[in-house]
Amino acid sequence: MDDLATAMAAAAAEVDEALDILLPAVEGPEAPLLEAMRYATIGGGKKMRAFLVLEGARQFNMARRNALRVAAAVEMLHAYSLVHDDLPAMDDDDLRRGKPTVHKAWDEATAILVGDALQTQAFATLAAEDTHPDPSVRAELCLRLALAAGARGMVGGQMLDILAESATTPHDEASIGRLQLLKTGKLIEFSAEAGAILGKAPSSLRHALTFYGREIGAAFQIADDLLDLTATPEEVGKATAKDAAAGKATLVSLLGPDRARIHAERLVDQAKTHLDPFDDRADHLRQLADHVVRRRN
Repeated sequence: MDDLATAMAAAAAEVDEALDILLPAVEGPEAPLLEAMRYATIGGGKKMRAFLVLEGARQFNMARRNALRVAAAVEMLHAYSLVHDDLPAMDDDDLRRGKPTVHKAWDEATAILVGDALQTQAFATLAAEDTHPDPSVRAELCLRLALAAGARGMVGGQMLDILAESATTPHDEASIGRLQLLKTGKLIEFSAEAGAILGKAPSSLRHALTFYGREIGAAFQIADDLLDLTATPEEVGKATAKDAAAGKATLVSLLGPDRARIHAERLVDQAKTHLDPFDDRADHLRQLADHVVRRRN
């Protein structure tokens, strides 16, 4: 796992360098917006989704500069979702990645605009010719990210999460699984698939990475819910024990911590089987699957 930690730290630094170029500091009246966008994206988090993009692209010998642009776009999209998720109208969090959330460091209006701007910049980055010389590849990346992030993806999952807090009937495993697939899993799934899109991979290999991403996305959310129950705010860099207080529907609350952990471990085992078509170049992806359920932040 030390090898994985080193690789993830190096990749995060590379993605931060790419974000620094794609989100340059500017002078003038719009400077506070760009400053807040940079604050939300650069220098924080493990950038796991970006790592998935980079490792997926590596399976097909894609140029690092192209993969880094896609990885940076995914991080912009993810950061936008966190900025909006932290707002008082959503989860009302004051702390993210160990520092004040954007609406606390600036204000709510700025946080809304930061999220809007990061989302549009993500698609502008994917659509630019520097991302890939083939316009059909760029179009496919934009389409797949839009589907992962929209009403039948991340945003739809957030809506389901809000509705679940006031639901009068208990949620079953299937409904919780769908909520978490949309809210968290779809973006992780796209991140795993993106490298295969970049590399114009055959459908069998593209599907293998997609299904790998789906399984670790589900395991990641269970691990996140376990951390909310068991970790300290110092470990995770944000408030904990909020899910139960808010009455959120999670597999941990439904199954209990022990059964939920076993379920997550099974998902990880399934995820790794999807990597069988790849050689030892995919070892970081195999290690990441194990890390997803063992992490403490």
